[in-house]
Amino acid sequence: MPSSERSYVGRFFSSQFASLPYPSHSFSGQVIIVTGANTGLGLEAARHFVRLGAAKVILGVRNEEKGKSAQESISSSTQKRDKTEVWLLNMESQKSVKEFAEKASRLERLDAFVANAGVCTNHFELVEGIEKSIAVNVLYTFLLVFLLLPTLRKTALDCQVRPRVVIVSSEGHETTSFSESKSDPIFAVLNDKSKSNMDERYDTSKLLQIYGVRELATQLDNSDKPAITVNACTPGLCRTSLLREAPAVSKIILGAVKLVVARSAEVGSRILVHAAETHDDTHGQYLRDCKVTP
Repeated sequence: MPSSERSYVGRFFSSQFASLPYPSHSFSGQVIIVTGANTGLGLEAARHFVRLGAAKVILGVRNEEKGKSAQESISSSTQKRDKTEVWLLNMESQKSVKEFAEKASRLERLDAFVANAGVCTNHFELVEGIEKSIAVNVLYTFLLVFLLLPTLRKTALDCQVRPRVVIVSSEGHETTSFSESKSDPIFAVLNDKSKSNMDERYDTSKLLQIYGVRELATQLDNSDKPAITVNACTPGLCRTSLLREAPAVSKIILGAVKLVVARSAEVGSRILVHAAETHDDTHGQYLRDCKVTP
């Protein structure tokens, strides 16, 4: 095994057993959007935000029934009613993304956006002419971020706060060879089944997220608009349903690994909550185990 791979594997296992602080930061009065919030990391992060005093947590979900179930789960566990709203969001649809952002523009404030919705599959499928992993994890995720910027900036001005954008990524971005990067234009190759490396597609999409966060941070820094913090984080390997579209072999292998080292969704969600706190030093950065990581 090459030294770089040994380093990654060692870091991965060390990280999985790291102790993560239980969230205690106050989100009193804040309005927060969490996508992919009907289950797993998104649900547990939303639960923490409500517990920590958020005025409103918007659950961005694809299925309304599952969203209502998540809403009831949060209300029951926190004993706080009327703190969540369920908004429909299909991350495979540009129209749905735009409608969601337009609805968000009518909010009185928006303090944080946690982009947690994502897909993991090695099956090539086009949605609206774009390979699904790239559409959901990258292009439409950042489209939603861009469309929410005016609302976030208005909050910064009106409430004298620094809003946050959190992109939920993965340490898998370190492992991809990103062979498509050798082609030009890159996205044309990513959308070409015959030229796509789907075995690495999820990790490649996560690498593109990291690139996107760094570039967006630079653009925000060069703007004369109100300051917004944007960062990326990895929750590590968690016991969630993310692999529901993964191939059978991957499910078996990772299922065995999960039995030994995986975090619960609640523990993994602590990293999302930490990234959404007001830490200016996380701007443009990547977080692992609630710490900025190179």
